[in-house]
Amino acid sequence: MKADIVRCEWPGEDRLYVAYHDEEWGVPEYDPRALYEKLVLDGFQAGLSWITILRKRENFRRAFDRFNPEKIARYGRRDVARLLKDEGIIRSRAKIEAAIKGAQAWLDIQEEPGGFTEFIWKHTGGRMIVNQRKPGQPAPTQTKMSEALSKDLKQRGFNFVGPVIVYAFAQAVGMVNDHLTTCFRHAECAKLGKAEH
Repeated sequence: MKADIVRCEWPGEDRLYVAYHDEEWGVPEYDPRALYEKLVLDGFQAGLSWITILRKRENFRRAFDRFNPEKIARYGRRDVARLLKDEGIIRSRAKIEAAIKGAQAWLDIQEEPGGFTEFIWKHTGGRMIVNQRKPGQPAPTQTKMSEALSKDLKQRGFNFVGPVIVYAFAQAVGMVNDHLTTCFRHAECAKLGKAEH
């Protein structure tokens, strides 16, 4: 853990949270399977804190076949029952069923030109939105972009994708750079956002 650098306030001292902040949050993600995973995990976060999900992420990956949408799309009642008994994850029938329905929608979208990646990233014109937040300035909880993406996802059959969840997802996958301008990751993520993918 880098001790002498300036970060956003939110990871605090938790090693897992700091590693997530320093290595993942705000890094542009274009892999369609990874985008599905992050969207599902953000849906599971609804009503909970992200650190709760982060601590259970490896359990989720094990329980959900490494978030392989082709496999999850075929889950039936037996799989739902298995997941509802799994103490390593969040045992919510509605969220489990939403992950399955989302995998089925993902498969349909993946068949389209540009696939799931284009479906998600077209909402920012394929480029990172780089915000200039100063310490003490809160990040928005939703924007016109997250409202439009939320509406698109719902129309295609996704659940637990309201505009607030979708904005948190957009921050996580680097569609939006909401690191504070004083945070060492702001400039690093902005640079990654300019790279061709």
